[in-house]
Parts: sequence; C-alpha cells; structure tokens
Amino acid sequence: MAEHTSSNITIEAAPAEVMAVIADFARYPEWTGEVKEAEILATDDQGRAEKVRLVLDAGAIKDDHTLAYTWAGGNEVSWSLVKSQMLRVLDGSYRLAALDGGTRTEVTYQLTVDVKIPMLGMIKRKAEKVIIDRALAGLKKRVEGGPAAASASADEAEKH
Repeated sequence: MAEHTSSNITIEAAPAEVMAVIADFARYPEWTGEVKEAEILATDDQGRAEKVRLVLDAGAIKDDHTLAYTWAGGNEVSWSLVKSQMLRVLDGSYRLAALDGGTRTEVTYQLTVDVKIPMLGMIKRKAEKVIIDRALAGLKKRVEGGPAAASASADEAEKH
C-alpha cells in the first residue's frame, strides 16, 4: 500500500463555513495556487461535486486529471483519481472537526500521490507535503479573510 502524507490546521470558522469553501471547486484557482482550472463534470443528488476535472501545476507535478469525490456527512470529503496524464494515484481527504463549541475547525488533509514516471519516494513525500501545506494555508486564508485575503495571499505566493 502506498504511503500517505497528512497535516492539519485550525481555522477560525465553523466546519460548515470551511466545507463550503472546500466544496466550491469553481473558485479553487482563486486560492489554491496549484489548481489553474476546475470543472465540475458530475454532481450527486444534493448538488455536491462527484467528478471534477482539475488542471494542476504544482512545480514538479503538472497534470490535467479527473477526480471522483465521496462526501461523508458534512465534515468529510475524500477523492480518488479517475484519469490522469501524469499520475497513477491521487487519493486524499479533508476531515473537519469542530472545536470550541463549533466556532473553530481543525482540518486534517491526507494525500497520497504516485506518478507514472519514476520518482524517489522521498521526493514524492516532499511534493505531497508542499501540496498539503499550501492547500491548508490557502484554505485558512480564504475562510478567515474572504476573497480579498485569498487574492492577496496568492499574489504573495507568486513572489516567492
């Protein structure tokens, strides 16, 4: 079984607010940094995305891929790779846990990446860690600061 990388962050907002940002795929290019395009291909009977096409540019990993999403209640979403040009595996999840009576949220992001080209495990784990750290930081800024903060953080990230 492939190894995975996991990290978490605390966001000053209720879980429902955090999940609303996670579920808004059309706006990913505004705050994720790595996602350049997002297109919802299919939705479930509750209107949540089931299949999403993403164009990703994460430095060492550039790809146009499709992910299948599974929603577990209002506090967890997981995904798995349907098709990709470069990736063999891209499985992950966001798990949200309410803190302080629901006014804050601990977000745990887990990710497993495997590429079709040979790559050392250490380099794959580093790429996973970079993707996770950027995604969690972008999510925190987007939820806590709204669109203006997310745009500013994206501009700042491009300078580095």
